[in-house]
Amino acid sequence: MKPISNTLSAVFLAATLLAVTGCSSPPPDTTQYLADVDVTNKAKAAIFTDPLTKDGQIDVSTTKGVVQLTGVVSSQAAKERAGHLARQASGAFGVKNDLQIANTEPQPK
Repeated sequence: MKPISNTLSAVFLAATLLAVTGCSSPPPDTTQYLADVDVTNKAKAAIFTDPLTKDGQIDVSTTKGVVQLTGVVSSQAAKERAGHLARQASGAFGVKNDLQIANTEPQPK
């Protein structure tokens, strides 16, 4: 009877330890990743609904709170507006605006 009791006690202890450690907070990398995804989504929502920037080919990514904008927009005003909107995203600590302005001049034939 004693070995069964010891075995049950060990199983109960193991289950309790797994439950407690399973409820701990996520590792910092996971927390940062989720925060970056949230900032990216907020910046994208603002950029892709703004009349000046919605037609641009803009890629948005965030690393450690810094939003990076890449792609092509139609004007300097659109580039500046996209940067401003990204800065306004809650949780953004900075913006690296690498947007290029499309060449709107006709190409020689």
